Amino acid sequence: MGIIENIIKKVVLLEALIVEKTKLSEAVYKIRLKSDTFTKVDFVPGYFLRVGIGIGKEGLSMKDKIRSYSVWDLNKQQGFLDLAIATHSKGIGAQWVEKSQPGDQVYFKWKKGKFLVDHSADSYLMIGDLSALSHLYVIQRNLEKGKQVDGIIYSSNEKEMFADTDHTNPFGFYEMPLNPQEEVLKLVKEKVGKMQGKQMVYIAGDSRICIQLNKYFRKELGWDSNQVKTKPFWNPEKKGLE
Repeated sequence: MGIIENIIKKVVLLEALIVEKTKLSEAVYKIRLKSDTFTKVDFVPGYFLRVGIGIGKEGLSMKDKIRSYSVWDLNKQQGFLDLAIATHSKGIGAQWVEKSQPGDQVYFKWKKGKFLVDHSADSYLMIGDLSALSHLYVIQRNLEKGKQVDGIIYSSNEKEMFADTDHTNPFGFYEMPLNPQEEVLKLVKEKVGKMQGKQMVYIAGDSRICIQLNKYFRKELGWDSNQVKTKPFWNPEKKGLE
């Protein structure tokens, strides 16, 4: 391990232990981490965990040594944190989660961002693919009771989908071809008409669909920036963002 990596690991990154690995679907694993630091964090649903998946490995750029994953669930009392990591990309992160086992040490830091839970609306529409599912789950689960929530989660293989930590399926699952811009937009137009009161949309996943829907809500419907929350989780041209 190089000098810079040693400094990053000892000074910048925190430590956790993998205590559980469960296969949730054909393409997704749940990784449960345990750390005393999880009992003390001021957590907001929507935070990411930046994980040093390549620390100590040769031949990788520093960018490839770090991957960001949505925090799917956090148990502060017991010091557990759950991630749901998809493997269909076959990238570096997918290889890491395939090989990881309980007992492995993990180095991480928090990434807060702006794609967080927001209680200010009356009705919500959440749109994304498999890469964003756990993130949308944790936001939906932590909204104040009484909110109207609907969701569109699309995938080319419905068997890749998985239920939330409480075993519920609060969103609609839709099996669609890759880059289903027309199909998703048609569903969005149907569901927007049923939203009541102050409206808000969370758009995540494929960057192409994020761009298309952001334009639709902002330009065609005239929604403001507080109503439209967008977070591309991956870009097919760059083979990943997080």
